Amino acid sequence: MSKKLLFVGAGAIGSYLGSFLSRAGHDVTLVDPWAEQVDTINKQGLSVTGPHDPFVAHPQAVHLNDAARLPRDFDIGFVAMKVFDTAWAAQVALRHVKPDGFLVASENCWPDPIVASMAGASRAVGLVMSRIGVALWKPGQVERGMERGRGGSTSHIVFRAGEHDGRITARVKDLAEMLSVVDGAQVTDNLWGERWAKLSMNAMGNPVTGMSGLGSLEVASSEVGRAISIHLAAESARVGLTLGYRIPKFNNAEAEQWADANRRETYEALDTLLTPAAGRRENWRASMAQDMAKGRPTEIDHMNGHVVAQGRTCGVATPVSEATIEMIHEIERGARKQAPENIGLTLTRAGV
Repeated sequence: MSKKLLFVGAGAIGSYLGSFLSRAGHDVTLVDPWAEQVDTINKQGLSVTGPHDPFVAHPQAVHLNDAARLPRDFDIGFVAMKVFDTAWAAQVALRHVKPDGFLVASENCWPDPIVASMAGASRAVGLVMSRIGVALWKPGQVERGMERGRGGSTSHIVFRAGEHDGRITARVKDLAEMLSVVDGAQVTDNLWGERWAKLSMNAMGNPVTGMSGLGSLEVASSEVGRAISIHLAAESARVGLTLGYRIPKFNNAEAEQWADANRRETYEALDTLLTPAAGRRENWRASMAQDMAKGRPTEIDHMNGHVVAQGRTCGVATPVSEATIEMIHEIERGARKQAPENIGLTLTRAGV
């Protein structure tokens, strides 16, 4: 059944999801502060490319300045901004969602408690998006660069919709079914474990491409690139496991294996796992690298910063994560430029 959907955020993920849902027959409105993006969508639609047939979608787009004029009858509000904009974006969405509607935190990092603080946990649903790389380099043109999921025997489930309390409800089933037009989708009774797995995956990849300017293939093809990735994943896994989360496998290894990376045999196995197979061509620049290339703030304090903060609460050391945050901050404030040698320097600072 067609739903009335509001996306606060018409960046890469909001535009990508909104385009598919609009094409599927839902009434989609995108709200964004980027005037050129809003104008382009309204004039010529959204061009969508990726590992699927290209298409052009025509959702409605509204500038943030005009959002107050929107009706208050939306069924679902998707919060699709950078995580540091979650609070105000959730307030905008909540204002226009009808009383029995709810908000979906469709972001990276740890946004769910922020959305719940605005709307209440009873009106907040988490959406974890695993291994879906999207980019928006030009207004009106969104592209997906990573492989399609669909959940087949050689792939993965991209979307996991979950309630904060782990219940399997009708609304998360409906949300997963709705998103299945985009890619593989399922409900989860383990939102926090799924969220930590995605956080760990982002924390081991995004800042490495961000600090180096390299693509994912270039990082994985480098011994030092694999080294920092393993250390970051290990720290994230140790923190999450100590906190008691049920962390699913991420980046093709169990959390317990990542956490055991200080053992030589385990480290070597993980290094082999990350080494690219012959013929691999995907050289994607993650969202943090995209932000740095555009001169925008990154999510480093909410990504690796969350791992560090939680590590301090449970007594788990995170020296490589801390050095990574410091490096990204230096680049953000212009004290250092993106360069491959930043990877080795970060490891040296961390005492590795």
